[in-house]
Amino acid sequence: MFENPTAFFENALFRSLGKPVSVTQYLALSGGSINQAVALTTSEGDFFIKYNDLAPKDMFALEAQGLQTLREAKEIHIPEVIGVDNDFLLLDLVVEHKMQGHYWEDFGQSLARLHRHTQSSFGLEYHNYIGRLEQINDPLEDGIDFFIEKRLKVQAGKAFYEGYFDKDLLRQFDQLYAKLPELIPNEPPALLHGDLWGGNVICNHLGLATLIDPAVYYGLRETEIAFTHMFGGFHDHFYRAYHETFALESGFEQRRDIYNLYPLLVHVNLFGASYVGGVKRTLNKYCA
Repeated sequence: MFENPTAFFENALFRSLGKPVSVTQYLALSGGSINQAVALTTSEGDFFIKYNDLAPKDMFALEAQGLQTLREAKEIHIPEVIGVDNDFLLLDLVVEHKMQGHYWEDFGQSLARLHRHTQSSFGLEYHNYIGRLEQINDPLEDGIDFFIEKRLKVQAGKAFYEGYFDKDLLRQFDQLYAKLPELIPNEPPALLHGDLWGGNVICNHLGLATLIDPAVYYGLRETEIAFTHMFGGFHDHFYRAYHETFALESGFEQRRDIYNLYPLLVHVNLFGASYVGGVKRTLNKYCA
């Protein structure tokens, strides 16, 4: 992406710290499908940098804002933002360590406490991104309306105009929207990480969960718990500890697939038609 990565890293460090910093080593990290991620060893310590010279100009700034919102809740470890600009985000480096025996229980309890942070409306005072897709956060007072209007309709409409869906599938979505008030509970707004799957959780040096790559907003908390099941799910101890701290309403397993329509739609719009089948199966399940 850059002809001289070391020069770019040192420039980003200077812009962030306000003084010259020498990079002695850097190591590319795996896991990102959109941005480059690198661990930096420098004369001022170790850092993590995410960078992309083609990123939307506000993408890293909005991610930094989301990380700060989660940090201010003081419920779960979030990396500190060291610096940010249009083409990079610089954080303190979280080195992955071995999970301790209480890891999953602490994680479940911490997330439950995070979800108790609330505000008067669903959404957020600014839009942000999930992956490279804009995430619309216009505030609404009703959680089910927010889930329909700002999550499902936005992504389903995009998939239609990109040619992944036909009008019959959109009509099936309309049938689902009419049923949702009877299918899912309308709880108060909860502070959500917004993109919570295994790849966005690191076990830190204390053996505790650290969350990265958020798509923060205030939403229905069951959407977050459903999202954790998308790619294999977390340990049973996580879900048990969460439920003991902030119990979900009964029947969550029967409505989990409804919530995961949102990340499925995001994956359709990010990665293509291979995810359309999952959308159709869910719609057929609830709108047969």
